[in-house]
Amino acid sequence: MNEQIQKMTVQRKYLFSTLSTSYPSGRDLPVLAMASDADFSISTYDVTSRSIYVKWTKVAGATSYGITASPYMSVAQSAFAVFNPATIIGTVNTLLPNTNYTVTVEAMDIDGNTLAQAQTLQLTAPDVPIIEQAYSKLSNSITVEWTEVSGATGYQVIAQSGQLFFDSFVTSSPGTVTGLQAATSYKITVRSINLAGKSQPSPPTWATTVLVSPSVTVESSSSDSLSVSWQPVPSAVLYSVSVMRSDGSGSRWDQNTTALSLNFTSLDPGTIYTIKVHAWDANGTPGDDITYNQITRPLTPSDVQITFNSGALEATFSVPGAESTTSYTVLLYNGATAEASANCTMSVTPCTISSLHCGIEYTVALLASNEAGSTPSAKTWSLMSVPCAPSGISVVEENPGNLTVSWSSGNLSDYYVVFVKSDDGFEVHCNTSQSPCYFPAECGFTYFMSVFAYNKAGQSPLGEILNYTTAPCCPSDFSTAYVSSDTLEIVWSAVRGAEMYETKADDGTKVILCNDTATVCALSGLQCNTEYNVTVFSYSENRGSNTSCSSKYMKTAPCSPEITNITTIDTSTYMIHWDPKNFDAEYTVTVRGESRLWNCTSLGTFCTLESLPCGSMYMASVLAFTAEGISLPSYSVPLETAPCCPENLNVVQVTQSVTNVSWSTATGAQTYTTVLESPKGQAKCHTLEEHCLLGCITCGTSYSVSLEAVSETGLVSQCAYHGYSSSACCPSGVKLYRLSNTGIRVTWRASATPDNYTVNIYGTKGNFTCRPSSSFSYCDITEIPCGDVYTVVVSPVSEENDQILFCPQKIYSDFIWTRMNYEINENSVKQLI
Repeated sequence: MNEQIQKMTVQRKYLFSTLSTSYPSGRDLPVLAMASDADFSISTYDVTSRSIYVKWTKVAGATSYGITASPYMSVAQSAFAVFNPATIIGTVNTLLPNTNYTVTVEAMDIDGNTLAQAQTLQLTAPDVPIIEQAYSKLSNSITVEWTEVSGATGYQVIAQSGQLFFDSFVTSSPGTVTGLQAATSYKITVRSINLAGKSQPSPPTWATTVLVSPSVTVESSSSDSLSVSWQPVPSAVLYSVSVMRSDGSGSRWDQNTTALSLNFTSLDPGTIYTIKVHAWDANGTPGDDITYNQITRPLTPSDVQITFNSGALEATFSVPGAESTTSYTVLLYNGATAEASANCTMSVTPCTISSLHCGIEYTVALLASNEAGSTPSAKTWSLMSVPCAPSGISVVEENPGNLTVSWSSGNLSDYYVVFVKSDDGFEVHCNTSQSPCYFPAECGFTYFMSVFAYNKAGQSPLGEILNYTTAPCCPSDFSTAYVSSDTLEIVWSAVRGAEMYETKADDGTKVILCNDTATVCALSGLQCNTEYNVTVFSYSENRGSNTSCSSKYMKTAPCSPEITNITTIDTSTYMIHWDPKNFDAEYTVTVRGESRLWNCTSLGTFCTLESLPCGSMYMASVLAFTAEGISLPSYSVPLETAPCCPENLNVVQVTQSVTNVSWSTATGAQTYTTVLESPKGQAKCHTLEEHCLLGCITCGTSYSVSLEAVSETGLVSQCAYHGYSSSACCPSGVKLYRLSNTGIRVTWRASATPDNYTVNIYGTKGNFTCRPSSSFSYCDITEIPCGDVYTVVVSPVSEENDQILFCPQKIYSDFIWTRMNYEINENSVKQLI
């Protein structure tokens, strides 16, 4: 066995040297196992001040387990214990408190050989504290004092009564355990605590909790006394009661008794007192005390000040010298009942009772109250209300312009004032001790009447308000704002009292009425150019219509004329005729075109309009004017002027017998007829276009030129233009003769009139022209190449020296003459001519 111990010691030193080098703190050390058995492990199961409990895992083949606890970093003595193979939890005792130990557990076989080994570092709990004293000051707690131990980070204070445990954790002495039962004995122990765990309990001591506080009731039955009573406390043999003012002034009353109540007198009224009560046990230990603050009842009120507001029917009350801790209730009683009909509560500020009744004399009582109770006043006061509003008010207008107001008398009324106010704000009043009162009235006013009764308390509430409306005034300044042939628009200024107006127009045979709330009315459907008797009546819903209003004569505007005829004077002058329907009327004729108006004025039945543009459509209407107004316009009648003549006309001869006539567009024209006329005959063309071809024209003849422009409705304008002369006739018998190889003679038969001619020859080798004098009918052209085909045209020349272009052309070939070597001498030529 000694060899085994020496062997384990060597192993523990080896492991310890390794752990001390790597881990300076025992709480951080891991558990280490031998390499031969990695499954072997240990853990700390419990720790006390002098013991460490270790738990390990079993090792196969182990016949015993050894635990060694060696002080860490200390030369103190180690502890050792051995356990049988069935044990897995072992303890090492006789250790030092609050000390780090290296704990090694070895599994050994039957020969004492180590099969497995593990090691950990563990701190022991602090030393056991010693209780110095334990005592109770409150019925639910005990306070404990002890000697503090080294290394303790906290303490657990434990109180035990039978199977009940109560504890509290504190960091230092003293410590208090709460939640205990009153008047109960408890076993008290204390354990010290550090990071490792708790120490063993200290040697116990006993302590008893004090008595519980009594359940106290405090009342004030009068303004100078307090009654204190309480429920009995178990185990109490005596009770102590003390009474003193809460503000600390005055006397203090202390009294001990075995009874359950006490009465204190000669106290100050309305004053807060502090009352303390506690019980004593048989050992002379005082229990919990209880403190009450109680105010005595207030002093009996002796006076009240009353202010009555008659307009609001409310009374305001205040108590002279009122205390802030006291509330005062005012009670009002009417004569019909003994119960309070109204009340209000106040303190140092006044209170108000509103909604009082009129015509009642009230009795006022006062009650002073605080938390302790109420004290009634020894006397009552009287409060007179204002009289009620008079009833049965009526108003009568016995004579126009005079009003009579009457009413019934009421209770508590000394005199009456009647106020009459018109709706324009003007007010009068009547002061009397009896009914009725009289007032003047004007038309168109609404009068509002109220009657008030008065006594010493003031004015009665507002009662019934009557209104009376006099007949509305008559409009006198009405006039016409608009007059037409069938309408009179009447306007006037509003008058007092009128809610609606009726306007009447009477021409002796028929009456026209107009009703409206506005100050304007249009009388329509009247006869034109007629005089009416017009009246404007005022109306109100209360008084009806005022039928005494005056009238005026008014005349409607003239009747609308009717155009009877339009007479054409010339192409631009027209006369408009209409029928006479009005007296003393002036007429204006208006002719409206597309761009402007034409007017003429007349006092008769016709009017002449001049300078109307041609080719236009107009609408003509007539208006009649009188001093009363303007008639409606007559129905418009169309007026069409004849179409305009074209400004430009051109005649161009197309052939010897055909002429083309063209002209510019004529305003208002739809078709045209063109005529060329001479002694030899007439050419005529009717067309929709602005040009026309006229055939059968004789050449060399003078024509007169005319044109008719016809409108869509058949109006015709005759248009004459300057004469036209047709061109000279084309020559006949045109022939060519070769004079030489380079010369040609052209001959012709001239027309009847002597004319100048022009000869034109056109060939592929050149064009050639000659113009003989008017006395010759031939023309020679020299230097003309032979051997060509020529086109020859002989045309007369107009007076303007223009060549006529429509004469016929002839074609001649010069090749035949060349082949025959034909020669023409001068003599032969002369014979031909």
